[in-house]
Amino acid sequence: MDEIYLGLMSGTSLDAVDAVAVLFNAQGCQLLATHSVDLPLSLRADILTLTQPTPYEIDLMGKVDVEIGLLFAQCANELRDKLSLEQQQQIKAIGSHGQTIRHRPYAQTPFTLQIGDPNVIAEKTRMTVVADFRRRDVAAGGQGAPLVPAFHKALLKSSSIDRVVLNLGGMANITVLPSQKDILVYGYDTGPANVLIDAWCQQHLQQNYDEDGRWAASGTVIPELLEKLLAHSFFAKAAPKSTGREDFHLAWLEDVLSNFEHYDLADVQATLLELTTTSVANEINKIGFAQGELYLCGGGAYNPILWQSLAHKLPNYQLFSTEKIGISPTWIEATAFAWLAQQTIKGLTGNLPAVTGADGKRILGGIFQA
Repeated sequence: MDEIYLGLMSGTSLDAVDAVAVLFNAQGCQLLATHSVDLPLSLRADILTLTQPTPYEIDLMGKVDVEIGLLFAQCANELRDKLSLEQQQQIKAIGSHGQTIRHRPYAQTPFTLQIGDPNVIAEKTRMTVVADFRRRDVAAGGQGAPLVPAFHKALLKSSSIDRVVLNLGGMANITVLPSQKDILVYGYDTGPANVLIDAWCQQHLQQNYDEDGRWAASGTVIPELLEKLLAHSFFAKAAPKSTGREDFHLAWLEDVLSNFEHYDLADVQATLLELTTTSVANEINKIGFAQGELYLCGGGAYNPILWQSLAHKLPNYQLFSTEKIGISPTWIEATAFAWLAQQTIKGLTGNLPAVTGADGKRILGGIFQA
């Protein structure tokens, strides 16, 4: 039976809410429509404030929880308007990732927190909402992240070609898809992707991102800085592992830079891009595939300088955009949460224990009825 699910995603880059309408049937999935709504600057600032401990944060979180819910609902309604009346009647549910404001999988009492009130989304859209996907995995002893590898497996697993999917959002994560049937699919966060690159660009150029990596390309990598950045404890942790803005943020970068008497801003940008590609390549080279295919998604897939750096460091891989399989890099994560919503509605599991470290497979998220 044909069913349509909407997927809503706002990641660590904090640039926009992305929404997709996906048709699921026996043949697989088909992307029907997409939509995006920019995050207002004031809301973005409040979210950034909530990613670090601050006074009065419960009051601020309560306010922002509702505001994000309203923005997600607006995005879902505008996307629904793009569909035909028949397609609108086929919408089964919305899968909402929410906005991560704190991710503490290594705390004494591990937790992860995504806000964007699903009650508000259900009320304003009159559609069933599936949300809060990550916390059940954490309750089962997992990291709660990354969750997208289960979708990558459903979408890209091959019996003849070893593949890796690399998501380059705010953070970078990999999904390892061995062709051999008896080897488990696994994956984990490798470290920062765009979060530091974007933040440095925003601070010094007042631009949201480094278009085509041009600023990074104009600089020269600072080896001593790269070495100190790679000394972050996260890189030495064994998988499964996950990270977020709690680990990689401007204050951390500026603390490292305080040990340098002089540096060129463009050289720092070049070094941050090198940090991303080096930390990614280090992990992919550990996999041991003699050769394989690497599929790139997320905003970083549009950065040709980042792409070139990865190709140089990973000569045994052919690099492709997920555009090759009919879903552009921008929409993969939102599509994954539409898929996860379908899994939950059907009573099927959505996590991979080999990825998150959970005690077993779990049905994820809560269902908020229309």
